[in-house]
Amino acid sequence: MSQDWLRSSVEELATQVSDGAKIAVPHDGLGVAMETTRALIRRGVRDLHLVCVPVSDLQADLLIGAGCVRTLETSAISFGEHGTPHRFHAALKAGTIEMRDATCPAIHAAIEAGRKNIPFIPLRGIIGSDLLTHRSDWKVIDNPFAAHRDPIVLLPAIRPDFAVIHAPYADRDGNIFIGRQHDLAVMAQAAIHGALVTVEEVRDVDLLASEETAAGTLPAIYVAGSAVAARGAWPLGLADHYETDEAHLRDYSQLARTADGFARYLDEFVHRRRQAAE
Repeated sequence: MSQDWLRSSVEELATQVSDGAKIAVPHDGLGVAMETTRALIRRGVRDLHLVCVPVSDLQADLLIGAGCVRTLETSAISFGEHGTPHRFHAALKAGTIEMRDATCPAIHAAIEAGRKNIPFIPLRGIIGSDLLTHRSDWKVIDNPFAAHRDPIVLLPAIRPDFAVIHAPYADRDGNIFIGRQHDLAVMAQAAIHGALVTVEEVRDVDLLASEETAAGTLPAIYVAGSAVAARGAWPLGLADHYETDEAHLRDYSQLARTADGFARYLDEFVHRRRQAAE
């Protein structure tokens, strides 16, 4: 079977992301491409516009700490019970990243507008918050269909260059099984060039031939490139396949408290991890 769509490695896949690119990434557990993230750091990519759909944790903290991100658009960066995302906080304090605060509904609405290829989308629930003070690109207009004054916020569409995701498997034609994770499809369809996808494996099947799998499949037309990366979401989990490595996240949280500790983490789990694989 021909697999011209399949890249030889995650390193090759990551070369498609140039300096200054806008990439959209999903939240923890949905299909986070951590092996691609490590490849981007090893490459030394810079000035990324990182869009978290709608939140992020380890992935964003790693990219920010490694100096890969210039602009961050998200509703939250949180480690939950593991504490503070220290590299994110350090970058904010140092002013090395541009922060574009949002809400979860705003991110989802804007990425949906990108998927529909419309320039903007209206959203309720923001007026009265201080987000409008800090988001000059969000506009308030009067609802043209209302009989009485009815202000509403317009959000510009989010059209990333790439969605960067991880999924359980691809079929022989490059279609990607994402299961229930519909947000991954929306991100891929909103992306100008499509999705860069790592998968656990490639199966000799046709996902679009069966009603049982077609509904959970991202068609290859929305995929810019794929590579096999077993356990490619580690140390994060992949739904129905493996759990998050909580002990690893606790260790990372402690190391990332300082710049030196973070550098040690990168050396052991980003750079040496690749050397060990080779």
